[in-house]
Amino acid sequence: WPCFWSSALAANALAAEGRLNLGLFAFHLLLFFLGSVAMRGAGCTYNDLVDHEIDDKVARTRSRPLPSGRITRKNAKIFMVLQALVGLVVLLCFNTFSIVLGILSLVIVAIYPFAKRFTDWPQFFLGLAFSWGGLMGWAGLHGNLSLAAVLLYAGAVAWTIGYDTIYAHQDKEDDALVGVRSTARLFGDDTKLWLIRLYGLTLTLLLLAFVVAGAAWPSILGLLVAGGLLAWQIKVLDINDGAQCLALFKSNNRVGLLIFAGLILALPFA
Repeated sequence: WPCFWSSALAANALAAEGRLNLGLFAFHLLLFFLGSVAMRGAGCTYNDLVDHEIDDKVARTRSRPLPSGRITRKNAKIFMVLQALVGLVVLLCFNTFSIVLGILSLVIVAIYPFAKRFTDWPQFFLGLAFSWGGLMGWAGLHGNLSLAAVLLYAGAVAWTIGYDTIYAHQDKEDDALVGVRSTARLFGDDTKLWLIRLYGLTLTLLLLAFVVAGAAWPSILGLLVAGGLLAWQIKVLDINDGAQCLALFKSNNRVGLLIFAGLILALPFA
């Protein structure tokens, strides 16, 4: 979703200047879909390789392909390389600035799996990695970065910390036994208060990004509806109910869709 948000926001800025190429915009959305599936898959495979022994000690992750023995480490590495090659092919379809920017993201991706070993904020590093598309979408259409793109990226990072904290509450007991750190363990019973801050920061930064980029009012409407869904998550959250935490985590897919829909409706052709 950060890829789609950023590309749609860039399209809004270009439309305001009368320079939007709808065909190129649509092509970029397709590329971002393919690229995000491939690279998130590669990143998750890399994460599973790094966390092989830890996953074997956590109830929820013990059934994953590597700890369960269904896949060998060698085959996992081959799969990761193949996914990365698909991502590379997609990346090479963009301008030079975007290609360099995409390659830089690998530094954060490489660090993330180890973050839970040295900081209580591994979700921050996850946000830096998973939200990189917030920069890529803008760069793909403009060939540079701007304040609007940086604000959107920062907002996406805060959003990721929030929803992955909810996700991490599923494993907090096992994580404590294994020695894995997380914002779920750090926030504890104050999680709802932290989510108010994180989701509030998300909405504020995205609003500023939309205003700076000159996006029309439907983008704000989409953001408000998404904000209502985020508020609902906080209201109903039970951090001791693993099944509910997973369901609320997944509901953030609708949050991403609502924000994207608002940006699409803000375009002149919508």
